[in-house]
This record gives sequence, C-alpha cells and structure tokens, in this order.
Amino acid sequence: MTHNKNKLVALIFLFLYPLFSFSGDPKPLKEGEIYNPVPAIMHHIADSHEWHLWGEGKKSVSIPLPLILYCDGKLDIFFSSKFHHGKKNVKIEDREYALDHGHLVEVNNKEFVDLSITKNVASMLLSVLVLLLLFVGAARKSNQDKAPNGLLSFLEPLVLFVRDDIVKPNIGHGFKKYVPYLLTLFFFILVNNLLGLIPAAANLTGNIAVTLVLSFITLIVTNLSGNKTYWGHIFNPPGVPLALMPIMIPIEIVGIFTKPFALMIRLFANISAGHIIIMSLISLIFMAQSGLGNAGAFGVAPVSVLFVLFMYFIEVLVAFLQAYIFTLLTSLFIGLATVEHH
Repeated sequence: MTHNKNKLVALIFLFLYPLFSFSGDPKPLKEGEIYNPVPAIMHHIADSHEWHLWGEGKKSVSIPLPLILYCDGKLDIFFSSKFHHGKKNVKIEDREYALDHGHLVEVNNKEFVDLSITKNVASMLLSVLVLLLLFVGAARKSNQDKAPNGLLSFLEPLVLFVRDDIVKPNIGHGFKKYVPYLLTLFFFILVNNLLGLIPAAANLTGNIAVTLVLSFITLIVTNLSGNKTYWGHIFNPPGVPLALMPIMIPIEIVGIFTKPFALMIRLFANISAGHIIIMSLISLIFMAQSGLGNAGAFGVAPVSVLFVLFMYFIEVLVAFLQAYIFTLLTSLFIGLATVEHH
C-alpha cells in the first residue's frame, strides 16, 4: 500500500512541478499588484523558437531549436540560443535578425523565408517518430501466428475499431481505399493530443495552423472522391424550384467549405481550452499568493491541485474523443460524397 502511495505522489509531482515552475512571472510584482496569468498561459499555448522546459528569466531551462532562414539568395542556419532570450540580434554578413515578441524579423527590413524548426514542428516530428516506432513494432509482431500481446494487443483493437466502427459504416462500399488515410489521421491526432498533456510539451493540435491543414486535406479528399450524385446535389439540388436555385446553389457551395471549417475549429478550440483551463487553475495559487500572501496560496493550492488532476483525466478522455470525432466526421463527409444514388 505504501509503495502505491509513493507512486501516486511521484506521479502528481511529475505532472505538477513543471506547471508550477513555468507559471511564474519573470518580473517581480509591485506591492499590492495581483499576479496576471495571461502572459504565461499564452506563452504556454503559443509556438516558439525554443522548447521551454521550466523556470523564467535567468533560471529558465530551454532546448534551443534551429533557425533556418533564406534571405538574399543565401541560407542562414543557427540556433535560437544566440538570441539570449531576445535581447541580442544575430548578424550574418549584411543580414541582421532579431526576435520581436517571439517572431523573427530582419532588422534591415529585408524579405526572407522562415524555414525554422519551431517547437510545434519539433513536436510533430517527435509524434511521427513515435507513430513509426509503435506501428513498425506492431507490424512485425502481427506476422506471428499467435494471439496479440503487449503493444499489439493495445493497438489492434483501436485499428479494428476505426476500420469497422468508424470507416466502414460511414463510407460503405469502397471504404478500404480510405482506411490508410483515416487510420493515419486518427492516430496522428490521438498521439499529438496525448503528447500535449505531458508537462512542458507543445500544444500542436491546439494550433489552428495544424488543424487547418488537417481539415484542408479532408476537404481535398472529400471533393476528389465526390461522384456525379454528390456534385449534382450541389449544382442541381433535387426537388428545389427553379426560382430558388440562385439561393440554394451558393448555399450548397458554401457548405463544401463549412464542414471542414467546423472540423478545424472544433479540434483547435477543444485542445486549446483544456490547456488554458489547466494553466488557469494552477495560476489561481499565484494569484492568491500575490493578493493574500502565503496563507492564501496554501489555502487555494489543495483545491487547485485536485481540480488540475481532475482536468487531466478529462483531457485524456478528450484526447481520444477529439481523434474519434475528427475521424468520424471525415468518414461521414467522404461517405456523403461517394454514396451511390438509388
């Protein structure tokens, strides 16, 4: 029993210590000033050119990431550590770069193309590596003539669930050619949702640029798969009087884009909201400390920690749920575009 308690305490410490450490404000508060959690929260959910682990100011511990900039026909490559927290410009020949509130700028207003490996890009590459390790290992074990065990016993039910309960019922005939894409979509979203729950991790699926690309791919796949019945319902809606055609056709065309737009917003909003809520609950401790002193912080801390743990469990559920919903709706949209008219 004692051993289990120690494990629980260690798990709680593992998840909460980094959150406490990077929720602090680098500037000392003035007398009577209440701690403002907004900058720390926005910094946590935003992309950046370094992977911040914990601490603030001079005590900050970060992993520098490579900056790759194409300017004046030349490629400039260096690490973000050269900026020293944005206080120093980096000069390469006649090109000078600076960080302005986390965004790269060229001091002399020269045009450049930013190909840098940001925190979100690094997280996405990490998730791809995780997926490769998971499925290459599972594929090797699946060739053996025996019951699945270990990792395969966890992945196989998920793969069968996506294929038999999501893709097949919603697409119907010809569903097999869409299974690889939809399995990739499901596990990519799921793995990145779960990685985002690790303290100091990136908020990849909470980045609207990432959800935009995922939704855009769904838009392309859906409309390239559309048959004549699908396009006929858009440009010649059945049962609609001729007088209403000028109204209905634009509405149907707008509907082509609103469906993937809803996918984009749903995933982005749900994942970002979870991160913001957890950070806000942690920040209550610092707000109480700045307003009521240490006694206020110790009074708020137990309630805040309990709610954070509760939200973590909810976010694990949301990680699976959002991957399921995105894959389900994508399958449904493809199914509506490929269904044969009877």
